[in-house]
Amino acid sequence: MTKAPQEKAAALASNIRALADAILEQNPMHRSFLTAALANITPDELSHLERYLDFCRQRGLTIDYLAECYLTIVGDTLREQIYFQKHKKYRYSSFAEVADNVYFNDEYMSFYMYGLAITSFLWPNHLALFRFFRDMLPRDKKGAYLEIGPGHGYFLLTAMERSAYTSFKGVDISETSIAQTRALLEHFGGGKKSFELTCMDFLACDLPENGFDAIVMGEVLEHVEEPERFLRQIARLAKKDAHIFVTTCINAPAVDHIYLFRTPEQIEKLFADCGLKIKSQLIRPYEGKTLEESLQQLLAINVAYVLERK
Repeated sequence: MTKAPQEKAAALASNIRALADAILEQNPMHRSFLTAALANITPDELSHLERYLDFCRQRGLTIDYLAECYLTIVGDTLREQIYFQKHKKYRYSSFAEVADNVYFNDEYMSFYMYGLAITSFLWPNHLALFRFFRDMLPRDKKGAYLEIGPGHGYFLLTAMERSAYTSFKGVDISETSIAQTRALLEHFGGGKKSFELTCMDFLACDLPENGFDAIVMGEVLEHVEEPERFLRQIARLAKKDAHIFVTTCINAPAVDHIYLFRTPEQIEKLFADCGLKIKSQLIRPYEGKTLEESLQQLLAINVAYVLERK
């Protein structure tokens, strides 16, 4: 007899249970948040988290290490939130201030990427962005797909498995991110589709104008000094009918966030100024707060947009 989805998820969830236990052993105060987070995950998402953890373990990573990666993100974010609430600005404002300690620090970047991948499932705001990405992804369009800053690689893997695009390219400034993404895609096969990963500055890439049928850039704009240059580059590289997906955040401090967006309108004006128009959007206020409350109290807001060229 075929098991129900819930039974299948339960059968797969040994790594998740072990991770939850390890997180709570290291940080018992996280229990209520973690309980609510796990209740928010669908059986299908649970199975995807389980397989990601299994991939990590096959790479020789322990559950305790993965719990430490996740809690590093939790602790660093909390510290930056306290700083932001006190000073009303991010701690750093230039790439040079964070590059060596984050992107070019292999040990920390590994922690960061594994932890961030786990937050894609456990943090309700990050899970909402992932769901929006997955649901908005065209299923029958073919052609070339470009992702800027694939990070841990899970969005790129999802695109390879769920879409009909035929070639995939990822560009990231971090060697550590490129290595993690490559390992993930090679492990799961990515639907047996071809892919190319390049470690370099997106603004310095020699990519074809009007050359891409899909361009994805998740959580990059807040990490750069001149986000408009990235958006203009996207508009230049995208075909007229390309699927463009961009996420960023408002009043959301992190160790490497340097560009502070304060309102959705600020971001949306930037799109218009860079030759892009909005087709669909997700604005996710701070958990348990309205958008207005989040803006007034300087609480983190996550946003995602499906765009097209004007």
